[in-house]
Amino acid sequence: MRKAIFLAFLAALSSLLTSCGSTGTGGCGQCIASGVPVSLTMTDDPPAGVSVLFFQVSLTAASLQPAVGTGPSISLLNGNTPIQIDVTHLQALSAFLSTANVPEGTYGSLSLTFANPQLVILNTSDAALGSSCAVGSICKLTPAVDNSATVNFASTPFPITISSNSPLGFLVDFHLNTVIQSDLSVNLGAANGITLAELPAAVPPVPPPFGFLTGTVGSIGTSSSGQSQFTLATPWGRTFAVDVNSSTVFVDFPPCASPGILGCVATGDIVLVQVASVESDGELPAAKVILLSSQTTNQSVVEGTVVGFNATQIKLILHNQFASSAAVPLGGVATVTLDKGTAFSVDSGGFTIPSGFIFSGFNNLTFGQDIRLAVDPGTMSCAISNVVTASGWEPPPVCTFSTNNVQLEPSQLSGIVASINSSTSSFTLGSFPSIAFAAGPPIVLGIAVDTTSQTTYQGFTPDNFSGVANGDFVSVNGWLFETDNGILDPAITPPVILAQTVTHHTAGVF
Repeated sequence: MRKAIFLAFLAALSSLLTSCGSTGTGGCGQCIASGVPVSLTMTDDPPAGVSVLFFQVSLTAASLQPAVGTGPSISLLNGNTPIQIDVTHLQALSAFLSTANVPEGTYGSLSLTFANPQLVILNTSDAALGSSCAVGSICKLTPAVDNSATVNFASTPFPITISSNSPLGFLVDFHLNTVIQSDLSVNLGAANGITLAELPAAVPPVPPPFGFLTGTVGSIGTSSSGQSQFTLATPWGRTFAVDVNSSTVFVDFPPCASPGILGCVATGDIVLVQVASVESDGELPAAKVILLSSQTTNQSVVEGTVVGFNATQIKLILHNQFASSAAVPLGGVATVTLDKGTAFSVDSGGFTIPSGFIFSGFNNLTFGQDIRLAVDPGTMSCAISNVVTASGWEPPPVCTFSTNNVQLEPSQLSGIVASINSSTSSFTLGSFPSIAFAAGPPIVLGIAVDTTSQTTYQGFTPDNFSGVANGDFVSVNGWLFETDNGILDPAITPPVILAQTVTHHTAGVF
């Protein structure tokens, strides 16, 4: 399972290089007033016998090394603020993490340092793991890190030259099934466990490659150049300037009195921004802005992956939280009680959902779906166990709450293309890595992937449905729909995924 994290490091224009002096790892990126934008993104692959439901790791340092003898290293994390990354949610998407100003010049390597891995798994093997995680149970592990926590990249695409007015992006590819060892330790230095590539330029109609960024809207106004703009504060303490224009698409915002370009965006809104590019001044033009939680309602909203359900309750692995007064333990297990009359809907994000794809009640739930739920005020309760075994195992945090609103969100699924039906623009995934979707009953018949004229393709030749071939290793970002209203076993009638994006991993392996 490959999951991409896009970490955008901006190597800024070098007109004020001399103002910086020596840097070290402390972050000259904060003292260079201008430079060339350089960026970094990341993607992911788990061992047999377990289903990885949640894997989080912190990026604590990123250092760009100039060519030998030409100067000191450059920190690409402003203030060296650690960034927590949920790798398991990035199979078909990328996450924009940071920008930094970097002097022009030739650079020979990049080093990344990680810390505090957290692993939540479903034990689908035939024996207890670590004598503490029983067969069929969900368990949390703080795995040991084998070898060094720092990974160095000194081969292709290095050496690399950073030039004025030429923002540069790196894609870090995180292969979980290589990094996570058979004993569930983590070896960041495993061969091809983490790989690096220069981010290619976007070619329409392929979506921008710079990834997605979630945060809280701060000030709203205009930039020094007169561009409509808002600031966005991330959960890890960074603030970005986001530019919008007439081409920016706004999704899920309610009607407002002054629609305009920014009329419906309010301070305190929590939004998801699709970054279109990175400007030489470090500002981020937005291709799309999606409202996740409105400051006008200030209602707590969480997202998670379905790992169990019945007519009255849903069990989730928690992946995201928006606008809550109390922190929700991500990677925890939540049991959610459905209010009478709970509304079910599809969060289409501007994508037209064809007729026949239904999500209107609990009968349309299936394992592996990603859903967003509004938390009934005053119902959230979480308990965190302090019992940790010598081998690092512990029960995951457990939460309970109730909801009156459930929205189906795009899930991500990776596998091998087994068959193609050109007449219906669909294909079947017939072989899967052990990923979060495997939390449900085993899929024995494969999963149908339906596409429409709105589906976008990345990494194919050509980048459309005709580029898909049998044997391709792909990741699909789309909505999982139950096909029989919950009547039959999912192993007999697997769900259908309606593809929003299909990504081809040319060098991907399980």
